[in-house]
Formats: sequence, structure tokens, C-alpha cells
Amino acid sequence: MIVETQEKFVGKKLYDYQKKSLDEIFDKLNDDSEGNILFQLPTGGGKTVIFSEITRRYIAENDKKVMILTHRIELCKQTSRMLDEFQVANKVIDSNVKALPEDNPFNCYVAMVETLNNRLNDEVLKVNDVGLVIIDEAHYNSFTKLFKFFDQSTILGVTATPLSSNMKLPMKDNYSDLIIGESIPSLIKSGFLAKPNVFTYDVGLTSLKIGMNGDYTVKSSEALYTNFSMREKLLYAYNQRAKGKKTLIFNNGIKTSIYVYNTFAEAGLDIRHLDNTHSKKERQEILDWFRNKPDAILSSVSILTTGFDEPSVETIILNRATRSLTLYFQMIGRGSRVLPGKTDFNIIDLGNNVARFGPWDGNIDWNKIFISPDYYLESLLADAELERRFKYVMPDDLRAMFAKSEDVSFDINEEYDRVTKLRERPQNVLSNSVVQHAKICIENSEDLFDAWSLARLLTPDIAHRVKAYAYCITKSTLNYRKWLQEDYMKQLRAKIKDHFDALADEDDED
Repeated sequence: MIVETQEKFVGKKLYDYQKKSLDEIFDKLNDDSEGNILFQLPTGGGKTVIFSEITRRYIAENDKKVMILTHRIELCKQTSRMLDEFQVANKVIDSNVKALPEDNPFNCYVAMVETLNNRLNDEVLKVNDVGLVIIDEAHYNSFTKLFKFFDQSTILGVTATPLSSNMKLPMKDNYSDLIIGESIPSLIKSGFLAKPNVFTYDVGLTSLKIGMNGDYTVKSSEALYTNFSMREKLLYAYNQRAKGKKTLIFNNGIKTSIYVYNTFAEAGLDIRHLDNTHSKKERQEILDWFRNKPDAILSSVSILTTGFDEPSVETIILNRATRSLTLYFQMIGRGSRVLPGKTDFNIIDLGNNVARFGPWDGNIDWNKIFISPDYYLESLLADAELERRFKYVMPDDLRAMFAKSEDVSFDINEEYDRVTKLRERPQNVLSNSVVQHAKICIENSEDLFDAWSLARLLTPDIAHRVKAYAYCITKSTLNYRKWLQEDYMKQLRAKIKDHFDALADEDDED
């Protein structure tokens, strides 16, 4: 029966991996077991294509209608257009639709969740003839309030990440079966998704606060990401890894995005800012500009994570931290589309997100996350633990100033373990670090003042070493670290001076 309907239909071509998922879904729909179904497929894998074909086949094989639910009007319109390509006559239920006559000719409806909820509660719509409900972006919990209206229907949720946006309402409570589609590594290998080039920049996040939704608050994020050092780090990362490439920047807060816009504009770069306060006309104008300009930079806030598809994006910058696995995948997914000549894209992470969640193109056990979401969330490393694992890498331009030194690194954690095993005083860790810093300053200088100048340039490295030491001795208050850093610099200057004084004494003796 399924084969016959496929042969009669001439429309959008489906790939083999999409057909495989379709067969699995229909096998589950056609068996006699009760329960809702959840289908996982990565962003860019063609979820809308798949559930449009599901809709077409379901209507052809059953004397019932299909309801498709989305959480944004843009997704409603995109879904409706895709259904048109599959020759499925459909009706969008938006704010303009107040009621539907019982004899309406449509077998498929596409609705915003809030609009549909209002119409159903007002009893102006009848859904007793709906056999299948398809929920796009099913991880959003706003859909669950509609389930009571469809207790006689089969519900198919579709998502890239089967992890609920509300940990108090795990997805396993509403879906009995999880069907896992093609993985990101497989889609990359087959040429359906672009390969990521990942560049991470360590950022101290311990000042961030976690809100009621389980993610970092906008207020604490803005305090961090609007400060001068973070804006300089962002601009440096862009110039180092993405200059001249079409770039999409994600921020957590409108204020941050505006600061980013000003920082890049002052540097002479062509950038625009977009948030949800822009009018529909302004948004369209900005997106048209972004689409048509090869090296465009767009700084955005919470508006382009879903329902936005621009394959020409070459670089994604995560200028924010998130504790949402779903958001992490959504943001990066905006750059993963392939085009002729585009087989890879850049990810610049300024929020320790890759360290927290793992590589975007890594292998993930979605079934385990679906079954045990609490266990997964508890296994995520805390920000303090992530910072302990930071490795300072001297920037290339600074490293060139220490070219005469073969090695400029020093592992504080390793040194602390060595000193502890020898039962030496913990303070020896920083003393030995000072000796190493003095050595590389001296090796690359002609005189005392040259060496002191180099020492001042080591401030970021010193701050990193001091913080790592403070973690080792579990005494990491800001004031204590500040004192340690000031004392460290005094010792370094003194050690360098002792060396050049000794050279001067030798010259006097000669």
C-alpha cells in the first residue's frame, strides 16, 4: 500500500536515509501498540521534508486528517509551503482564522500552538477527525497542554534533540517510543552537512547565574559579555578565524548584541544587529542584506535559532554560554548547510560550550538522554570544573616575541602534583612558575628594561596560572587571586633584576 502511494506521487525527492526513517515511523504508526512517537533528526537533516511526506502518505492511506503544530508563525508558513510542494492541500490556522466550517475541504492543518489552544478552548474548532498530530520542535513544552484535545489521535513529535526544555516534564512522560534518525557524523560523511572547524577560546564563567529555566540569566550574561575584555576577545577571534567570511553571531541579550555591533562597526567592519524588537519589514531588510553580502556579519539575539535557513553562512560565533543542549545544536546548525563549493564551516566558541557538551559532530547516545535526562544533566561539568581544565595558549603575535625560547608553557596542576608528592610547600608551585617566566623574559631581552617590558605582556598567562593554583589549594576568592597576581609580578620583576644585576657585577669584576 505504501509502495503504491509512493509510485503515484511525483514531487520532492527523498534521500535514502529519509526513506529509511519514514519506513520506521510508518511501521510504528501501523502497529497496534498505543503511545506517542518521538522522532529525532539533526538540524539540516530534512525534518520538514520527512513529516510532509508522512502527512501525504497518512492522508492517502487513512480516512483521517493531520494536524501539524509549530511554536512560531515563521515555521507555520515554511511548513505550509513544504506541504504545497508535496501536493498536500493545507490550511494555516493563525490569528486571522476564528473558526472552520465542518465541511471545509482541508485534510491538513498547520497551527501555532497558542492560537490553536485558544480556538479549542473556545470550542470554535473540531478536531475529532484528526488521526495524526505532528509536533515540530517537540522539545518545547508549550505543546503538552494540547494533548488533552487529541487523546484519540496518535502524536508524532519531531526534534533534533529529544531533551525537554523543562526538566520537570521529561519527554519520556509524553512519548513512549524514540526513533533515531541519521547522525550528524553520518550526514557529514555523506555530504549532506558541512564539516565543522572548531576554535575555542576559554572564558571564565563563574560570575554567571542560572535562572529558573535552568540556563544562564540574561542579566549575568550581559554583565560578562559587554565588558571591554570580552568584546576585545570576540573581535580578536573574528579577525583571527573568520575575517571576510559570512558570520552569524549569537548573543544572550539585546544589550550585548548592540555592544557587539558597536565594537565591530568602530573597527570598520560591516555589521548589522537583529533582535525581536525589529519590525517585520526591518527584519526582512536585514536578512536580505545578510543573504546578499558575501562577508556580512550579523549579531543576533534569540531570533535565528529556529526557522532560519541561510546556507551561505560560513562562520557561527557563540558569543554566549548556554546550559541548553538543544540551543547549542540549534545555533551551530545554522552554519551546517552545504552549498556547491561549501563543504565546511567555522565554529568559534566563546562560552565553553564545546567543553560542556562535547563536539557538535560527536556521537551522542540520544536514547540514553531520552530515558535518563536527569542523569545526563547532572553529568555536565560545572563552570568551575571547566575552568580548572583550561590550558593557556600564548597568542601567535606574543609567542613571536619569545621566539628564542623553545618552550613557554608551564602546567600548574602538574607542578602542584609534583610538589605535593615531594611534600614541599605549596607556595613553591608559584615560585617555580616565576623562575620559568623570568627565564623566557631574559632569553628574549637585551637588557633589564626589555625583560620587564616582556614581563608585563605575560599578565594574561600569570592570571591563568594564579587561578589554576588557587583552584589547587581550594582558595579561589577574587581578592586572594588579585593579591597573588600582584605578588607574582613583584617576584618576577625582582628575579629578572637579580639576573641583570649579577651580569653587571660580573662585568665590573672583569
